[in-house]
Amino acid sequence: LSAQAIAFDEQFDLYTYTKSLQANPTTRVDCVLLDEAQFLTKAQVIQCSEIADLCKVPVLAYGLRSDFQGEPFPGSMYLLSWAEEIIEIKTVCHCGKKAIMNMRVDEHNRPIKQGEQVEIGGNERYISVCRKHLFAGLDFPLYAEVVDSVTQKS
Repeated sequence: LSAQAIAFDEQFDLYTYTKSLQANPTTRVDCVLLDEAQFLTKAQVIQCSEIADLCKVPVLAYGLRSDFQGEPFPGSMYLLSWAEEIIEIKTVCHCGKKAIMNMRVDEHNRPIKQGEQVEIGGNERYISVCRKHLFAGLDFPLYAEVVDSVTQKS
């Protein structure tokens, strides 16, 4: 399967674009697929709702819940709040528990605690971990006893 894809920025109006495609008799819109949905703005998440509700086109959005410090991305926050259905793609932490967080690590696999929320590229600098191991890596006081297991097993 293949389909045309477009890149867009925070100013792009997803609803207006979809309506324009639907108005074109040579274009058929069966579904809207969004990758990296954590980067959507609140307005764009509303537009996704409008596409689903008013255009009657399913919208499937794929993205992360939170950043490397456990903070929600704005797009994810509204998608999780307003989605009709949420399906997780499950991964496993090195300890065997469900991995729900993404830890940013340096070239020696040590947790990075500070930095910009978004780092373009660098996919090799992230590991999936459970909440306990993310908090330990960020030095949350009550999680100090598991810090060694984060750096030794990651």
